[in-house]
Amino acid sequence: MKKMLNILGFLFISIQLFSIGNESKTFESLEMYSNILGQNIKYSICLPAGYDTSKDEYPVVYLLHGLGDNETAWVEYGRISQIADKAVEDGEIVPMIFVIPQGFRGYYVNFYDGSFNYQDMFIQELIPYIESNYRVKNDRQHRATIGYSMGGYGALILPLMNPDVFSACVPLSISVRTDEQYMTEDPKGWDDQWGRIFGGVGTYGEDRITEYYKQNSPFHIVANADPKMFSQLNIYIDNGDDEQTLAFSNEELHILLRDKNIPHEFRVRNGGHEFRLWREALTNGLRYLSDAFENKPYRGDIIPNLSIKTELNQSLKTIEIAGKSYEHFTPIGYESSSRLYPVLYIFSDLQKPEKEHIITFINELIETTEIPALEVLFIPSDEKNLSNIIIPSMENEFKARKGFRFRAIIGIGEGGENALISAMNPEQFTSCAIFDASGDYEKIKYTFLEIGPKSLERTWFYIDNPDKGPNYSYNGKIHMLFREKSFYHEYRVSEGEGGFPWLINRLEEALKFTANKIHR
Repeated sequence: MKKMLNILGFLFISIQLFSIGNESKTFESLEMYSNILGQNIKYSICLPAGYDTSKDEYPVVYLLHGLGDNETAWVEYGRISQIADKAVEDGEIVPMIFVIPQGFRGYYVNFYDGSFNYQDMFIQELIPYIESNYRVKNDRQHRATIGYSMGGYGALILPLMNPDVFSACVPLSISVRTDEQYMTEDPKGWDDQWGRIFGGVGTYGEDRITEYYKQNSPFHIVANADPKMFSQLNIYIDNGDDEQTLAFSNEELHILLRDKNIPHEFRVRNGGHEFRLWREALTNGLRYLSDAFENKPYRGDIIPNLSIKTELNQSLKTIEIAGKSYEHFTPIGYESSSRLYPVLYIFSDLQKPEKEHIITFINELIETTEIPALEVLFIPSDEKNLSNIIIPSMENEFKARKGFRFRAIIGIGEGGENALISAMNPEQFTSCAIFDASGDYEKIKYTFLEIGPKSLERTWFYIDNPDKGPNYSYNGKIHMLFREKSFYHEYRVSEGEGGFPWLINRLEEALKFTANKIHR
């Protein structure tokens, strides 16, 4: 009996030791001495489960923190171990080591006067130190960066200036400025944030655009470099649509990269300058890096599965208005009830099977009470008689509830511009959503400024477009125009080139946005 207890005790201890050896481990605020900076540099490190019980080597990701934070930020606020452990456990990513260096307030570059050569320290000392003291794969393919805000700048500028060192990067909410922003920013804040690093303290306007600044500006680097220089660099940029200054600069950077045909991923999601957004970005950001480490094409972002029934409860019907035919959807109970309904008007040139697919999805959301019962009327992209003929007919003959609050509009592709122009008629529509819209930006800008944001504040706008679609500049400029005028809207950029499969995956959020405004 005693022998049996000893055996069980030995097995219990062995299991405990094995479990401990198979847990991920985080070590905070370790130190490395830098000869280049003449001081200790703190860093935190997260080692994957199994590190102590194997002889495996691992890819390494350098996690960079924002201005005012330190080497513990990604551990505490970013929850990097929790998120990465779960992703490894689910088979979404390969195990990897995370290093979080102390970044001070230096934007991860060398200072113009040579007083603080942080980037030299990073490349010449930190990376060799990590590769000498931890089992990391010491080649370009297995090194990457992730960072937020100031760290987003670092996560991008380090690979741009050292494309032979890193294979991939995930910059989040990049604290970067266009030249226009850089030249006009408040002198007090500018001197402290930028002038001390890139030179030009006490200057304003073009005098701030020093040669040293150009050498360290992602805009100037990308604009002046041969695009082939970055053909092997994997870039995944993520930003929040509620950002202030960074809404403009990140969007302009995306447009520049597209114009230069430099491959990259670009996302804009709901949120501002906050850790919630950056934590959520890790789900796809880590998948992106994992694929790069394995030299595989990116699998793509995780998209929630859409549960759509194969058969309609109500079919798409054709109605006549002023001698023209339109396809019309009505919810269950329309024929037998005397109640009135909100109407969603959709400008598009979709084929009937695509319209039926959309109606199937809308019907499902109505049945699950996620959106209210409503009618849908499909109208051509170039329809000119919506306000003066179609709406009065719908409200007089087809049980449409009267009043702008019960009218919503969606524009798809070429129908996007017509939807925007229609919605810019004050208090005619409660909301307007556009998907991969195309058109004349100057026409939209003129109409918006002529009418004035104040007159349109009761109409909500929603803009969604694919990051690799042809209309990236048109949609991005409308977003920046609205942000410049502090005009409320929601803006999304998601993965893809556009087309109907992309649209159907993006439709749900916009429909719920519309429903919230109808029943606000």
